[in-house]
Amino acid sequence: MAQTRERKEELIGHYESALAQSKHAFLMSFEGLTVSQATDLRARVREQGGSYEVVKNRLALRAIDGQDLGELKEHFNGPTAVAYSQDPVSLAKALTDFSKDVPAIQFKGGLVDGQAIGADEVESIASMPGREELLAKLLFLLQSPITRLARGLAAIPRQLVVVLDQIEKKKA
Repeated sequence: MAQTRERKEELIGHYESALAQSKHAFLMSFEGLTVSQATDLRARVREQGGSYEVVKNRLALRAIDGQDLGELKEHFNGPTAVAYSQDPVSLAKALTDFSKDVPAIQFKGGLVDGQAIGADEVESIASMPGREELLAKLLFLLQSPITRLARGLAAIPRQLVVVLDQIEKKKA
């Protein structure tokens, strides 16, 4: 179905505002993906706070020209979908988990913090700890010395009471 010029300009504007401004994105081929699988993939990506879009290659190339995602222009051939998010690790985890179940998804490449990465690096990003896990570890590391200090300070009066109690028992 032929698209009108206005619709194409609307798509380019959308791609410029969404894709071109994204610092974290993954390009995939989705040949052989069923509608129910695509719906499931979109839901998984949305759960991670991301977006999943099937793009028109020519229009997307016009929109990303001169942007960070433009480094991946050689991957915009054939059926192309782009998943993008603010958190690349959780998005990569969701995509790799889905691709293990559905082999129709093939990674073409990606963009992490504005740097182009290869398709093979997506799995290594997915194996990294997520933001929430890193924050939990940081909180534990910050909390540990404070907890030990509080226990140490609490032990001083307790030991004093024990010593005084022993002195009292000796005198009695």
